[in-house]
Amino acid sequence: MSFDRLSRRQFGGIASWVALAQSTESAQVGDANPSQESRPPDWHSSFPSDFLWGTATSAYQIEGAVKEDGRGPSIWDRYAHTHGTISDHSNADTATDHYHLYREDVQLMKALGAKAYRFSIAWPRVFPEGAGTPKPKGLDFYDRLLDELLANGIEPFATLYHWDLPEALQARFGGWTSRDTSKAFADYAAHVATHLSDRVNHFFTINECSRHVHLGHGEGADAPGLKLSRSGQNQVRHNIALGHGLAVQAIRAHARAGTRVGPAENAVSCIPAVETPANIRAAEIATRELNAGYLTLMLEGKYTDAYLAQAGNDAPKYSAEDLRIISSPIDFVGLNVYTPDHYVVAADNERGFTLAPFPASFPHMKAGWLRPGPEAIYWVPRHVAKLWNVKSIYITENGTSGSDQPAADGTVYDVDRIMYLRNYLTQLQRATAHGVPVLGYFLWGLMDNFEWADGYEQRFGLYHVDFATKRRTPS
Repeated sequence: MSFDRLSRRQFGGIASWVALAQSTESAQVGDANPSQESRPPDWHSSFPSDFLWGTATSAYQIEGAVKEDGRGPSIWDRYAHTHGTISDHSNADTATDHYHLYREDVQLMKALGAKAYRFSIAWPRVFPEGAGTPKPKGLDFYDRLLDELLANGIEPFATLYHWDLPEALQARFGGWTSRDTSKAFADYAAHVATHLSDRVNHFFTINECSRHVHLGHGEGADAPGLKLSRSGQNQVRHNIALGHGLAVQAIRAHARAGTRVGPAENAVSCIPAVETPANIRAAEIATRELNAGYLTLMLEGKYTDAYLAQAGNDAPKYSAEDLRIISSPIDFVGLNVYTPDHYVVAADNERGFTLAPFPASFPHMKAGWLRPGPEAIYWVPRHVAKLWNVKSIYITENGTSGSDQPAADGTVYDVDRIMYLRNYLTQLQRATAHGVPVLGYFLWGLMDNFEWADGYEQRFGLYHVDFATKRRTPS
């Protein structure tokens, strides 16, 4: 398919999704029959017929309207307004103004052919003080959004917590350093489930605990900007896991029958450096141990012996009841997969594996941290399914920032993102063909947005956003 056959909108709707169902097999068929170049291929031919394609966003990154309809401040509002925290000195006070432009944005999803949308609910809109009495208008925006999605044939997948903790809980309890926040999260989950589960069939509890702990509570590079000790970080991670478990129980108790729930986690990805049986087994062992503080904990109901031994006196304080709650049965696991974290080699040591160092020459995308390793999207869900007998998996985030700059002819060709997605989705098709139970894929993200500490400098969107005018353009 040549670029000159496509309009700008068609290019955004087709080429930016270029690999959403393209496999090595379908590419070979196209090569064998050059006449197929004159028409778009069947983008979904190489995945299961019921595979779910969608896009993803989060509330703080797109909504704006931070002071409208009674919304309280979040830890990210405070953090973004703290001098020196955001690389371009911006904030998300207006972001992409999705709060007011959501109808237009739903039409953007529809134009892409997306059948599902993963979004997050802003806790401070629902409980401005984090707990207590919910705001009467707190869910009004989400009521309108859900109705618009369903009217356009798009299935909503709601995330309850994507890092925008009400600032009142941070000030009152120390945020996730306290179990009181875990309990407040359960109350919030119960309220949302009661009011929205008539239209939302899938709830994700907490997004990316690992980053929230490491960058937000260890490095101070995300909100709330803390630099806790090792023991403090371990306790925060445990309290978030407890919040997840309590939220699962709250949803079970208050949601419509049949509502499904699970986490969305960027699991530490462990890839066999060479696909030998020994290295594959070593990568499985590494996956279990390097995710021991959260994903392994919730799926096994215990901390591994190696995790506790390594933590020593820095291990979190917990009870047997905590472990029972944390391991409350879930319906699926969401996995955010961007990059390989480790390439693993089998080793004759007490751990059974060695982590190979990344060479300085290893490539990266526009964002320096995003090292492309397409095989990650094959191995991460495969490991999760095998280690813990998980039967339903969603890729809840995958994507890359791109150059997103118009060429001389005015077109955003976006070939770096096309390259990334083509390779990753070929590996995802490999996973589904091998029986890995991945049910759907949510591309990050629908549109350019506020990328946390990077501000507006990194553009992950299928739609380019002019942040001055809020105009969306296919990229």
